[in-house]
Amino acid sequence: VYQRDRDRILHSKAFRRLKHKTQVFLAPEGDHYRTRLTHTLEVAQIARTIAKSLRLNEDLTEAIALGHDLGHTPFGHSGEDVLNDVCSFGFAHYEQSVRIVEFIEKSGRGLNLTKEVRDGILNHRTSGNPSTLEGHVVRLSDKIAYINHDIDDSIRARIMEEDDIPKEYSDILGHSVRERLNNLVHGVIEGSIDKPEISMNREIYKAMMGLRTWMFKKVYYNEVPKSQEGKAKTMIKSLFDYYMCHTDKLPDEYIYFIKELNQDRELVVCDYIAGMTDLYAIEKFKDIFVPKSWDVY
Repeated sequence: VYQRDRDRILHSKAFRRLKHKTQVFLAPEGDHYRTRLTHTLEVAQIARTIAKSLRLNEDLTEAIALGHDLGHTPFGHSGEDVLNDVCSFGFAHYEQSVRIVEFIEKSGRGLNLTKEVRDGILNHRTSGNPSTLEGHVVRLSDKIAYINHDIDDSIRARIMEEDDIPKEYSDILGHSVRERLNNLVHGVIEGSIDKPEISMNREIYKAMMGLRTWMFKKVYYNEVPKSQEGKAKTMIKSLFDYYMCHTDKLPDEYIYFIKELNQDRELVVCDYIAGMTDLYAIEKFKDIFVPKSWDVY
């Protein structure tokens, strides 16, 4: 049954759109930076490896991992911050991920996923408390994946060098992406095997969270990834305001949600914008707000 859930997520429109959604760097020049899709696949691989070692349900673990970020907005957390500000009911990508699989996909019918998968998707955030061990595995795998690949992407973008990582963290976690990944994965397996809950070796977890805090200062708040954030936020806010005033300009599927399924207008506008890829949001902004040339004969 969980294999069916996994397959339904893989074949969903929302999953395909992750290919063109920002992970950390907005509009990077180069083909090797992570997107939401590559991040999701890395989380799934890490989570499945841990689940197999702990003899957990691998299909359930993979399904949760593949669905955990379906609700992410264009332009990463910048887009999420804007929608959270402008929507009267707030916005969180993990809640949107559940709304996608329960309602938005299949024109309001959803994907009919199991309760365990939906619970794992909703509770993958740091403060979440999944009801299954597999959900806890995905929650830790998400951190392992993004800490590692964000370091890799930051080195590629010349924001930092490997040697910049404080020695107190690298001596414990490793001095390369491969070493860190292996040590973090083994830290979860070692901390969880033959135990009733999923946890990480205490020393490794402390180093991982310390490195995460350091990454916020060094990378996530760095002027390079932040340089385009203002433009991205302006686009999302402008699109939201426009479609709130012109719901007739929404695609037919979203108009159907409002008129036939009695969905709240603001909620549906957020659904539409959150589902956009970075490129689609840029094109819609240009189409609506940028004057076009016209021929005079």
